[in-house]
Amino acid sequence: QVVLIESGGGAVQAGGSLRLSCATSGPIWSAGGLFWYRRAPGKEREFVASIDYKNQITDYADSVKGRFTVLRDEPLGTGYLHMYKLKPGETATYYCKQEIETAESGSCRQYWGRGTQVPVSS
Repeated sequence: QVVLIESGGGAVQAGGSLRLSCATSGPIWSAGGLFWYRRAPGKEREFVASIDYKNQITDYADSVKGRFTVLRDEPLGTGYLHMYKLKPGETATYYCKQEIETAESGSCRQYWGRGTQVPVSS
């Protein structure tokens, strides 16, 4: 079974930085885009950043442009979200989502990680 695991979360002071990782395991045949989302307490999940299957085109929410960077070493490798100058309002659970095709499925499907907590203090 394909499993995604986020790591790197933890308490951080406002203005600080973190690097989140999204590791995948399982019978992966190919991978599409990598997406990062977050959900703040009492809020809906929102899009944060993404990188396409070619590791070329990135996209960011307006609120994080210039401060966050999404990376992936290779399409089948670990994904990352570098976060700089974090704000208290960005306290949330951060999730990664990958489009993954397995030999069994023969098609690209969405897989979600369980999330990693990022509490940002003032």
